[in-house]
Amino acid sequence: MLRSMTARVRAAISVLLVLFLALVLVQLVVGERLQAAQQQHTERLGDARTANRAVLQNMTDAETGVRGFQLTGDREYLGPYESGKVAAFVAFDRVAELSADDEVRRWLTAERTAAAHWLYAYAIPIVNAGVADRNDALADRGKRAFDRIRLTNAYVEDALRAEQQSVTAADRSRIRSVQMLFGGLAILFLAVAMVMAAVHQRHLLAPLEDIRRTLRRLAAGDRSARAVPSGTAELRAVIGTLNDLAAETERLLAAEQARGVRHELRQQVATELRRPGGAQVTAARVAEMLGAFFGAAVVHGRVAVEPGAGVSVRWPDAAEPLAPEIVAAVQAGAPGEPALVADVPGGLAVALPGDAQCPPGLLCLARPDRPDWTDEERRLLGTLAREVEHAIRQQRLHIRQARLISELQTLDERKDAFVATVTHELRTPLTSILGYTEMLTDDDDDLTPPQRRGLGAILRNALRLRDTVADLLLLDPGAQRAGGPSVPVDLTALTTAVVADVAPAARAKGLLLTLDEAAGPAWVAGEPDRLERAVRNLLDNAVKFTPSGGRIVCRAGAEAGTATVEISDTGIGVPAGDLPGLFTPFHRGANAMDQAVQGSGLGLAIVHAIVTEHDGAVAVRSVLGGGSTFTVSIPALAEISSAEREPIGPSAANQ
Repeated sequence: MLRSMTARVRAAISVLLVLFLALVLVQLVVGERLQAAQQQHTERLGDARTANRAVLQNMTDAETGVRGFQLTGDREYLGPYESGKVAAFVAFDRVAELSADDEVRRWLTAERTAAAHWLYAYAIPIVNAGVADRNDALADRGKRAFDRIRLTNAYVEDALRAEQQSVTAADRSRIRSVQMLFGGLAILFLAVAMVMAAVHQRHLLAPLEDIRRTLRRLAAGDRSARAVPSGTAELRAVIGTLNDLAAETERLLAAEQARGVRHELRQQVATELRRPGGAQVTAARVAEMLGAFFGAAVVHGRVAVEPGAGVSVRWPDAAEPLAPEIVAAVQAGAPGEPALVADVPGGLAVALPGDAQCPPGLLCLARPDRPDWTDEERRLLGTLAREVEHAIRQQRLHIRQARLISELQTLDERKDAFVATVTHELRTPLTSILGYTEMLTDDDDDLTPPQRRGLGAILRNALRLRDTVADLLLLDPGAQRAGGPSVPVDLTALTTAVVADVAPAARAKGLLLTLDEAAGPAWVAGEPDRLERAVRNLLDNAVKFTPSGGRIVCRAGAEAGTATVEISDTGIGVPAGDLPGLFTPFHRGANAMDQAVQGSGLGLAIVHAIVTEHDGAVAVRSVLGGGSTFTVSIPALAEISSAEREPIGPSAANQ
């Protein structure tokens, strides 16, 4: 009987031990998978937020490039624009791929729409025009469109942060539930094992004498007596094994919890670095967080966000600063690689990289009471240092972009002031020159032929200089000009009238000037005089740059909501290298200067300014030696009442 009871208890304990080992293995596998899933979710949403920040950064690069080109006309500024707009839409797709939240997708669609609107309504027209365009109204539209990108980007960031918090909370809840479940089962197994051990001892040891007497009566006492102690020792050994397994389980659970705390610290540091506020305050908060987590006695931090504007922090405030030679030694180390500091007890430091304008920085923690740093702690400090370095690099880039834009704006303002001053100072002496020259030419009876020719040359050149000053004033955005009201204008009728005015000059040069008379009305809202000036400048250029025997063709009409005027010639054309700056003030093609064709280089700039004021665009196609085609496109009016269909502009004047 004793042997049978011992065998049954041993069998039950063996089964219980096997089940407990299976429970531990299942708990480890499930816990590892849940932790891996949490890590995957965290990295996925972290990558999504990084991609969303990349959208804004790339769009900011593109906006900076367009703005720089808008102010200077230098196409080198368009490098960041071309790369930024492509990278931004790649980042859009990356965010959409990484996030499954409906709110994120809704705001991401709004952000993508805002970016496309900024490109097609502001950036692409400026780039396609190929010239500097300092129109304030256009710049304001571009700024408002880009502000919409910033706003929707912030909404996407908030939605991603909310999704990340929700997913993280759900993952932690699942992990806690599983840990509690397996912990409860482990306790239950241990309790059952302890109860069975107690029952075994009570049934086998306490009544041992009664069992022996009974066994003696059954003639089996000595052998059974030896079996009981043996069985009891094995039972105690099993209980010891179970206790060891429980201790190992607690150790593994503690390790899992520590890993979760480390991930939470990374998120907290990253959030703190992105929080708006002064660099000194942010550095102090991050230093305090690191000191509390690692149990460090002292934390030192040093970074430089711009030349001459370094940030140095110590935690606690009463800590002694690092010696200069220690700082130099740490900064000379490999950036991002934690290393022990020889002259600082328990010191672990990592160098933060600098650049051509900013010196390198450092992050140093001292822990004299626990000088041994684990590999896990070193990896974590290196990861946190990379977060800090990324935030510093973004701040440096933002500051330098803001400084560049400010310098470009200042340069543009100085240029405008210079042009305004020069034109103002030229108008007064020109008025005197023209007045006295006209007085002399009115009374030319006493003048000799050479004197008459000289006065004629003075008058012609003074009038030419006056026209140049007028063109400069027209291009000056700060100049006050008397603009007429915006009224419906038929571009077809306006072009017909201008062609009629220019036709005599074309015939005198031996040119064939034709107009597509089949085109219908092309109504736009604008100022007739200025639109006439734009069309006339294009026709005058066509006559000027087309050799005798050439042909000029004009077309005007409206289609798909856009009114267009197209002027083609068979002239000398424009070299490919001169096309990007063709609409820039004072820009002249190399072949025009080689052939000594007169001109100030302001005509096409005036055309561009007038067309832009009417929310339109002007484009050019040209082949050197094969002629040019200029196309003016302006939004057409949808409907015109009969009362508004009165002749306006040059055609009305002719009538």
